[in-house]
Amino acid sequence: MNQATPPTAVELLRHLRGQREDLLRLLQCMTTVESPSTVPAAQLEIREIIAQELEQLGFAVHRIPGHDSGGMLHGRPACRHHGAPAQLLLGHYDTVWPLGTLDGMPYEAEDDTVRGPGVYDMKGGVAQALLALDALRHFGLEPEVVPHVFLNSDEEIGSRESRRYIEKLAVCMDRVLVLEPSLGPAGLLKTARKAIGRFTVTVQGEAAHAGLDPGAGASAILELAHVIQTLFAMNDLERGITVNVGTIDGGLRPNVVAPRSQAVVDVRVASQDDAQRVEAAIRNLQPATSGTSLTVEGGFGRPAMERTPANRQLWQMACRLGEEMGLQLEEALAGGGSDGNFTSQFTATLDGLGAVGDGAHARHEHLRLAPTLERTALLALLLMAPPLNSDRPETPMS
Repeated sequence: MNQATPPTAVELLRHLRGQREDLLRLLQCMTTVESPSTVPAAQLEIREIIAQELEQLGFAVHRIPGHDSGGMLHGRPACRHHGAPAQLLLGHYDTVWPLGTLDGMPYEAEDDTVRGPGVYDMKGGVAQALLALDALRHFGLEPEVVPHVFLNSDEEIGSRESRRYIEKLAVCMDRVLVLEPSLGPAGLLKTARKAIGRFTVTVQGEAAHAGLDPGAGASAILELAHVIQTLFAMNDLERGITVNVGTIDGGLRPNVVAPRSQAVVDVRVASQDDAQRVEAAIRNLQPATSGTSLTVEGGFGRPAMERTPANRQLWQMACRLGEEMGLQLEEALAGGGSDGNFTSQFTATLDGLGAVGDGAHARHEHLRLAPTLERTALLALLLMAPPLNSDRPETPMS
């Protein structure tokens, strides 16, 4: 229960606008610590920075070691609230940028813009979570729905190690607030995300001399050409289905009928129904070239985040709270995936609550301070909101 009279949305926004320097401090501290997903040892320093910040906010922090990643952390208030509903602030501290990127892409803060590798995706979102939690402490507030924080270091490479932890927590959560950056310069929230699949189609043929005895061979490359056309015919932009053959290889040399070829395919769909249908179509591909055979490997690594009734309820709550601050929120379907794709299968999830800016995974990556602080106030209001669903099991410790 609340320990003090809560501030109005406008008062909370005013307070957080006054935390500009604290936001800059956190951004500089985290952005200047490079943390590429593919270098697990590089993750330990930033994990400790965030853990210490959470501990100063009164959180008990469990540092979870990784096997192939830099690990994870799970923070929850040190004072346990048995039986109380819980909510999850979900994010990651890894980036796509390799070590040494800061040399040519340094951290810079000028006027309302902050630049640097990972500042937008998504160290800004982590900083917002810390500021939002600190704002609640400043006003002496205790959320009715107990906040948990879970951050991983392998989101940018598929969350293979952390997925089981995320899903275990999601089952117990009233809602999940995803700290990924908003979409585009307008700052749209992400209320839906596409499922993402990757498939490898391998064709086996029969080698033969292309000049002396071509009829004795069966060209895997010819067959792959048929397969590629079939795959591209599966595209349906109106339904949000994209099937892209991104790489191909095969053959031995120009004078040999190719005995083998292969294509790697990226598939994105807006619904689980379409994911099942498209995957079945890919797995059921049949060769059109005599003497060849096909094998298909892979599948969907992230399910679709759809606009479920629970997700719509959380989105509508965010809209109402935004209006109290004078913010008119807009929503969008994102083609990329996040860990919100996983949690949406189990509980209400709202994504894109992080920084406002542009340039994720690009050299012009940046965030804008003023709208990012507004979203921090929205995050604090969501943390103080009543539960959406009181019938949830107690949350386990990771």
